[in-house]
Amino acid sequence: MEQKNILEIKDLHFSYNKGDEILKGLNFSLDDRTTAIIGQNGAGKTTFVKLLKGLLRPTCGSILFEGKDISTMTVAQLARHIGMVFQNPNDQIFKNRVLDEVMYGPLKIGMSETVAKEKSMAALELVGLSGFEDKNPYDLGLSSRKLVAIASIIAMDTKVIIFDEPTIAQDFYGKERIKSVIRKLRSEGVTVITIIHDMDFVADVFERVIVFAKGGVLLDGSAKDVFADEAILKEAYLEQPNVTKLCQNLGYEEVFLNTDEFVTYWRKKTG
Repeated sequence: MEQKNILEIKDLHFSYNKGDEILKGLNFSLDDRTTAIIGQNGAGKTTFVKLLKGLLRPTCGSILFEGKDISTMTVAQLARHIGMVFQNPNDQIFKNRVLDEVMYGPLKIGMSETVAKEKSMAALELVGLSGFEDKNPYDLGLSSRKLVAIASIIAMDTKVIIFDEPTIAQDFYGKERIKSVIRKLRSEGVTVITIIHDMDFVADVFERVIVFAKGGVLLDGSAKDVFADEAILKEAYLEQPNVTKLCQNLGYEEVFLNTDEFVTYWRKKTG
């Protein structure tokens, strides 16, 4: 199936200080596939997503959203199209009632109160927090506060959602919930991007993986192709997912991203 480019990155450079480039001429497009951007600390991942959100401006080059240069848009205008879930929900949440928190973004971008509430209730249901509307977010655990933050961005009904380290502070059930949220967003045509260090989560959920290193793209491909390239991953100081490493150590030549893939393979082989 042909992919439609949502974001185009053209000769993108960025420096905080003159002569010290963080991003060095990035050129690629982002479509509606779920995409994980991985790399060691300092590779430029966080700077890149801040540029996507308009929180920083390129030193050189451009970012196009559906063909329009985002430098012509204010941060507020861009918020209608690109949402971002922060790594730490405490940096995002400031209301003392869950429903008010989730409705805040939709109202700020111009939704009517009726539509904002409808979108917010649906978002809370998606993240498993129906019935929590009147709770104070800070009476919830960190894992649940993260889900409130996710709901607040989903409710804005943006075309693109960026997740910054979505699995931090999540237990197994929290991770499974976030996986289901990402898959649901994908099925609805939302472009989901993440910057993340959790390779197991990436292997299980994301279709495309882009490896950043030293301000450039070292590797870009399907999750299976990227995680098969152990040499490039080592160059970027990254490891393969645990299942991938285990199966290779057991002598399998095939690349397995998760246990489900291995079990399916084994059943067919022994069938």
